[in-house]
Amino acid sequence: MNPLTPDVLPDSDPDAPTDRTTATRGPSRRQVLGWPLAACGPWAAWGASAQAQGYGYGSPTPTAATGTTVTAGSTGTQTRLALLMGNRVYPSPFDLPPVHKNVRDLKASLEKRGFNVTAAIDLDPASLKKVIQKFAQDVATAPADAPVLFYFTGHGMQVDAENLLLGANVAPDANEPVLLNGSLHFRRDVIDLLPRRPSGLTMTVIDACRTNLRAALKAGDGFNQVEAPPGCLITFSTGAGKPAISPSVETQNTFYTASLVKVLNTASDDITFSDLFRLVKTDVQNVMLNHPIAGIRQMAQFPFIAENVRFKARLSPRAADLGAPVRFANKDESAAWQELEGLSWPSDVRKQADDYLKRFPNSTLAGSAEVAREGASDAAKAMQRNDVRLFKSAFFPKTENTAVWQDVRKAARGDKDAAARIARQYRNGEGVNRDDNRYEGWMQYASALGNGIASYELAVYYRNLDQPVMASQFETRARELGYTPPATLDHSRK
Repeated sequence: MNPLTPDVLPDSDPDAPTDRTTATRGPSRRQVLGWPLAACGPWAAWGASAQAQGYGYGSPTPTAATGTTVTAGSTGTQTRLALLMGNRVYPSPFDLPPVHKNVRDLKASLEKRGFNVTAAIDLDPASLKKVIQKFAQDVATAPADAPVLFYFTGHGMQVDAENLLLGANVAPDANEPVLLNGSLHFRRDVIDLLPRRPSGLTMTVIDACRTNLRAALKAGDGFNQVEAPPGCLITFSTGAGKPAISPSVETQNTFYTASLVKVLNTASDDITFSDLFRLVKTDVQNVMLNHPIAGIRQMAQFPFIAENVRFKARLSPRAADLGAPVRFANKDESAAWQELEGLSWPSDVRKQADDYLKRFPNSTLAGSAEVAREGASDAAKAMQRNDVRLFKSAFFPKTENTAVWQDVRKAARGDKDAAARIARQYRNGEGVNRDDNRYEGWMQYASALGNGIASYELAVYYRNLDQPVMASQFETRARELGYTPPATLDHSRK
């Protein structure tokens, strides 16, 4: 790793091919839907032809040198730390041209939000681990409420139910031992390595190729679903088990990072990071589903989010805003927002959020109201499913336990992980009276919201009750949602 000037990344890549576009779009590349496939796996992306039509993101950005890191100072008063890892350089034909631009643009956006940013570019596996270990040490000495963000863009895949982030120069089509030794193991080397901060916020953002390049069309080749530990928010650029597509030119961002940068640059200071990532998810879906190229519409990404956060961290980096109430335009707006925040039934949330947006369209919390409305709409649809036996009374638990009520309000806004946590609270009698019927109903609801892990847990539950039809139904559902249980699970949760 070479130390660099703090505010700039190098302008050229000495190890890069002279013609990047040619290097990533050779004649041997497979064709899908009539447009060239880029280096992000066999699904790949639209390439230079789309750029010529003006369908890509961003403007030209110089590439960064291989094997480098750079740290930039924070511009805010609250401590905020970010580590951005970007690996573009892989053996031909797996080069990922947008990676350096992804890192550059996200770095600039995070600095505007007060983050102290470290960027690591094109590092081999050993160097990747050293950088993240140093970052983990910095996080350990930071204030408990300091927002922390880890970002990776490069090739990613799943091997034996384990999510891998490939180091530079590791061929994605290598055999499994090479892949396992040449990658960051997402759980072991990222999630478990970063210090536990239940009262803070640790965000991990993975914008990686989500397809196993050795067998692109085989089920389960994308990332596996995960659950976030306390204090963490995890987001993948597309749904579990699905591919993320990438431009084949270095002058464009990937779809996910383009939306992340856009929302970071335009969102109100008053919204939370949790709502930020849901706005990004919606933006990615809208951009791709409405794209002028039919092939991109067909391969639209639906980003994955797993969250287990109690701390509401706002985008504003000002220390004076920490814990301070939002400054509303008037008392009516304040009262309307307080009413919205207190609701716990999906239909009520959707109605109140819609009313809030009509009355206060220019509110600094309009983005958060949009998130609440969309999430509550998903929740209301889930409640209408025939395989969900959960009733309105479940959203008004007979408890004063704050954590339970927080999760109920999140679940009413479509949070699949909050729904699963509530189910387990009923199973274990934590904060509520033990109730197997409520456990079953909340797990069914979590499954309907897209929680593959909850679906598999429910399958095990039914198998233990000797209900093979129900067990088979929810095991199938788990796999449809992109969850592959580890071999060590052996039909029971760890």
